[in-house]
Amino acid sequence: MISTLLADLRSKKISAQDLVEQHLARITEKDADIGAFLYVNAEGARKRAKEMDASGDFSAPLAGIPMTLKDIIAVEGLQNTAGSKVLEGYTSPFSATVWKKLEAAGAILLGKVNTDEFTMGSSCENSAYHITKNPHDLTRVPGGSSGGSAAAVSAEMGVFSIGSDTGGSIRQPANFCGVVGIKPSYGRVSRSGCISYASSFDTIGPFAKTVEDAARVLSVMAGQDPLDATTPDIPVPQYAENISRDMKGKKIGLIKEFLAADGITEEIKSATLASAKELEKQGAILQEVSLPLTKYAVSTYYLLVKAEASTNMARYDGIRYGHSVSPTSLHELYKENRHFFGDEVKRAIMMGTYTLSAGYYDAYYVKAAKVRTLIRQEYEKTFEEVDALVAPVSPFPPFKIGEKIDDPLSMYLADIFTVTANLAGICGISVPTGFHNGLPTGVQILGKAFNEQQVFSIASALENR
Repeated sequence: MISTLLADLRSKKISAQDLVEQHLARITEKDADIGAFLYVNAEGARKRAKEMDASGDFSAPLAGIPMTLKDIIAVEGLQNTAGSKVLEGYTSPFSATVWKKLEAAGAILLGKVNTDEFTMGSSCENSAYHITKNPHDLTRVPGGSSGGSAAAVSAEMGVFSIGSDTGGSIRQPANFCGVVGIKPSYGRVSRSGCISYASSFDTIGPFAKTVEDAARVLSVMAGQDPLDATTPDIPVPQYAENISRDMKGKKIGLIKEFLAADGITEEIKSATLASAKELEKQGAILQEVSLPLTKYAVSTYYLLVKAEASTNMARYDGIRYGHSVSPTSLHELYKENRHFFGDEVKRAIMMGTYTLSAGYYDAYYVKAAKVRTLIRQEYEKTFEEVDALVAPVSPFPPFKIGEKIDDPLSMYLADIFTVTANLAGICGISVPTGFHNGLPTGVQILGKAFNEQQVFSIASALENR
């Protein structure tokens, strides 16, 4: 835990250099098989640790703690590829707000970790560089798109990691790899300096081994940022210090449509119900709730995110960054640079452009935007009845590498339990609950917007049962 490491650093029981070397050794030992990293910042991490030891000041909230970043988060002077060949060799001239806050809090960057290309995927198989594997079973996926972050934390190649969640890309890989991952409310954390997939959905959040660690990191990351107009002026609590595991009288909802969904396996359903029963045992009151618009969630989500993706991908034209070509026309310049996009990104551009095209905009995009509003209102009404919701994260356990890569629709349906939180802009945390047949199991706790404190408390009650 971060609190234990901080105590050891402050008492000189261990040095920052020792801690960094321990993690670099684990990266050397394990990552050849797992493939979590796209870039190891060994020299930079050692330099930073040496400076911290020389100063002797470990008073900052994350002082000396080694961590990793998903390779969509800009760090001045380091690569930022988004898992794409389009940005191969690109070095960021500035740092994301998230990294500035973490760096100011004393965190030490071990490197940038793998992602599905431009975060489009649920398995980390869509990276243009290599496939990341699940540390618990190297034949299986770690989840996506933040698979590198989840795998790095699971394999102890960093105390925590920062990823992004557009439709489940923190919660699902956290679930598959047996770690904690929180998707904050939309606007809780600045997106400035983070490469976009779908701008009205993207959220940045931490992975960690424990709920308390994730809470500690989120307190550092969160808050208003003048560089991101979606971040409201809402105070940021010290989440870790305010976790309450007292479940007496808490109203916990079980979503009827989730537990009756097509494709959910019995072990996933059983794990979800067992977690709810555990909370009931601790004094919570269980209540079945209905979210009937759930059946429209996946189609609504993919219509909207692909439309936003097609707009965001337009900037990768090879003029400001990308591969240098010698075109004879503007059309050839675009064509030659976009040749480097992978299949999923090309699919997103085609789907999104079609959705936004004349004659289809009203029928698809506008209608999906209206349904999104109804889904958000449905959640708001539900949170008037219950304090939080307990739900499965994925309808099935980690699947085999290659099992779904040629079936995009099957891959999209894997997001059925996660996308509604992004449509509604609420917060959600994935917390491990154990193992089944050697693979991690877990549930997600969903809470109303900007009530991360509530989901941390409930997740901690499950974690400490």
